[in-house]
Amino acid sequence: MRRFSLESGPNVLKGTTTIGLTCSDGVVLVADRRASMGSFIASKRAKKIHKINDRVGATIAGSVGDAEAIVRMLQAEAALYEMNNKEKMSTKAVSHLMANILQGSKYYPYMIQVLVGGFEKKSSVYTLDPLGGLIEEKMASTGSGSPVAYGVMELEYQEDKPVKDNVLIALKAMTSTLQRDCATGDGLNVVTITAEGFKEYKDEDVEELLKKLAPKKTK
Repeated sequence: MRRFSLESGPNVLKGTTTIGLTCSDGVVLVADRRASMGSFIASKRAKKIHKINDRVGATIAGSVGDAEAIVRMLQAEAALYEMNNKEKMSTKAVSHLMANILQGSKYYPYMIQVLVGGFEKKSSVYTLDPLGGLIEEKMASTGSGSPVAYGVMELEYQEDKPVKDNVLIALKAMTSTLQRDCATGDGLNVVTITAEGFKEYKDEDVEELLKKLAPKKTK
């Protein structure tokens, strides 16, 4: 995620890594916490996974201001929809609404790339580009570290696995990215969305998961 500056220019979308995976019983979303401005680390506490409602979340890569603005808009629209219809806005509806907003703003675009993930009767993840291009995927990654993340996920991800297994695959892909992408770092945010709802993992929970990835010592 990049903080906007006059110097950043066309590089505004290059920093960060986010991951979204569908699972047999939900969705996994993972992102790092580093916000950069060119080669300067502007923040080590950036929030890149946002709750839209109890069933839908979004990861954001790109300009901080643009990301915060569109997240606030979607949260308000989702709350209004729920109040009027007595049901929660679906992942598909949130994704299409965001796509329409981005497409309608293409002359003054939001400089962001988004993953929208959620779970209703089934899990789903959508990718969106700054001009509103919308694609449904089983697994996806955005940001400068995404090529490294995709390399791991292509080998190890399986869509029929449950959240408890695929969250480890997402973390393995992200830790590989941390080793090779200088714009990704400063800790991880992990969210899962299942029939039980939206769960944001505490730092100590993430540390316990990461210990499972540590290579076992041989005698």
